[in-house]
Amino acid sequence: MNNRDRIVNTLNFKIPDDRLPMIEWAGWWDKTQARFQKEGVPEHFSRDEIREYLGLDMVRQFWISPKGQAYRNAGDDEKKVADMDSYLKVRDMLYPMDAIDVRREAIEKLKDLHENGDVAIWITLEGFFWFPRTLFGIEEHLYAFYDEPETMHKINSDLADYNIYLIEEFCKILKPDFMTFAEDMSYNLGPMLSYELYEEFLLPYYKKVIPVLKKYNIIPMIDTDGQLEAMIPWLQEAGIEGALPLERQAGVDVARMREMYPDFKIIGAYDKMVMKHGEEAMRKEWERLLPVMKLGGFIPSCDHQTPPDVSLANYRIYMKLMKEYCEKAVK
Repeated sequence: MNNRDRIVNTLNFKIPDDRLPMIEWAGWWDKTQARFQKEGVPEHFSRDEIREYLGLDMVRQFWISPKGQAYRNAGDDEKKVADMDSYLKVRDMLYPMDAIDVRREAIEKLKDLHENGDVAIWITLEGFFWFPRTLFGIEEHLYAFYDEPETMHKINSDLADYNIYLIEEFCKILKPDFMTFAEDMSYNLGPMLSYELYEEFLLPYYKKVIPVLKKYNIIPMIDTDGQLEAMIPWLQEAGIEGALPLERQAGVDVARMREMYPDFKIIGAYDKMVMKHGEEAMRKEWERLLPVMKLGGFIPSCDHQTPPDVSLANYRIYMKLMKEYCEKAVK
């Protein structure tokens, strides 16, 4: 089975005939990468080249931001959003219409590999919790749900239209296999907002964008750190089919998730904190995940970026065990 089919089939609960996909959705911290290169990984390799050098399957992600270069170059005072007037002033620096064109060459280079099944393509779009927060600021954003509801709706309406534009333009070149909305709207104790706020300020815009994704058979998922389990019914109501990274330190339990939400797709879940402790600890973690891996709909991967306390030698052990357990999962 080729790489792309293996990833798509696994997410769609069709067990591959050889093994589960072997990916790292998040890669490594820059300090982790520097350590690996100091310990033997060729220094000239890019992060993607390091993935394949270490034995991971070929996946390419395109994160497409609504922030144009003018916004990035502006001073903090120029781009601060506090109300409708300030948003409308900033708006001309947002939603760049050339966002696909500037990536066109990179996307087109992957087209043949994608069509041949050698690479899976994943796009990330900024979501309806994440993006307003980056404009307002973390604390100000939470107040804005109450103090600036019209501004919040205007931002998310504009963002929904822009995300649809990006999807349509990207798919003129090739059709991604899955996508994530960047959100990070949960923390170690649960969601950062109530269902009522989610229903009013996020749900209508998901429901506008997700049918476009499904028109192109792009699997819609969400990237939210922390403890997301209570939020899963909210996401399913929107048409979101899965999530990553399922952080163990936040108490996420994939066995419980699979029992409660048997058709929810998941990526991640491997506790990165055990990797520095050697083979026995890593094998124990793979044993924890194996029963869920066998059920389908689950691509195991680190539950966030591999920390710099993991040596290259231990990472190679992790890779050896990943291959072993990804094969065990289909037997």
